[in-house]
Amino acid sequence: QVHLVESGGGLVQPGGSLRLSCAASGSTSSIVAMGWYRQAPGKERESVATITSGGSTNYADSVKGRFTISRDNAKKMVYLQMNSLKPEDTAVYYCNCISSWRHYWGQGTQVTVSL
Repeated sequence: QVHLVESGGGLVQPGGSLRLSCAASGSTSSIVAMGWYRQAPGKERESVATITSGGSTNYADSVKGRFTISRDNAKKMVYLQMNSLKPEDTAVYYCNCISSWRHYWGQGTQVTVSL
């Protein structure tokens, strides 16, 4: 079992920045990939960015060049630096990991981009 806890969401103006953090605990030695997903009202959950244990990253086209995912294996943390935020980035952001062929999810953190 892996437990994920997100933090760092909030309200920000368009063009602003936020940094999301996700702390993993439990059976973290089996984690092969971690990532961030988001779900806006009335929409399906979508992948935002992922990072493997080897450091390979993948981004949704809508966030390329604006968001950066990183991880600190020693601290069992994964981060999402979000710059140049747009109103369409407004969503609940979920931390995700894959461990022993299972997906685990955090509780989500709200990000609202608005004037």
